[in-house]
Amino acid sequence: MLNIRNETEQDYQRVEEITRKAFYNLYVPGCMEHYLIHIMRQHEDFLPELDFVMELDGLVIGNIMYTKATLTDEQGNKKEILTFGPICILPDYQRMGYGKMLMEHSFRRASELGHDTIVIFGSPANYVGRGFQCCMKYNICLENGKYPAAMLVKELKPHTLDGRKWVYHDSPVMSIDEQAAQKYDDSLEKMEKKYRPSQDEFYIMSHSYVEPDSAVDSRN
Repeated sequence: MLNIRNETEQDYQRVEEITRKAFYNLYVPGCMEHYLIHIMRQHEDFLPELDFVMELDGLVIGNIMYTKATLTDEQGNKKEILTFGPICILPDYQRMGYGKMLMEHSFRRASELGHDTIVIFGSPANYVGRGFQCCMKYNICLENGKYPAAMLVKELKPHTLDGRKWVYHDSPVMSIDEQAAQKYDDSLEKMEKKYRPSQDEFYIMSHSYVEPDSAVDSRN
């Protein structure tokens, strides 16, 4: 039996264990995502109503968490939006459609709560099938004016973004203290840090940008 519900305090340790197993050595040797969720729950930008776990036959196998983020236009007007992450499925259950179900459940609930826009960072191959598009298509960039290839946008409400230029701002909780994260990781059961080819893929994607003249507005 499959069940998606809000995370409770009793799930905290299990969710951190799943997150650690899902991300360890995926992007870098080791990982920090389990530390991020450890501190995220106490942050003012955390949205507990959009913090979900997935259970399979009573066993928690996945999790998705949301925080607030912000878009600012050229006149200084701010728009509160959502970002999610980490999202994870226990490695033994990956590539079975569970992540898709978890995301779609969270999208429906976010829309019901009145949210209209999600911006994330991730591999397009994992998210375009869920309705995410290149940030360039919505004229959303970083403070440096660049459009990361990994920055993806989904409108929960069609035509929410009207074409004006926006600058994306993460929640401060996303700025992880690497020393604190390492100390926390060292306090847990030892896992071997090692190289995986996915780390090269992540490096390439995280250092890639879309040029303005190469974008095509698919909304027209």
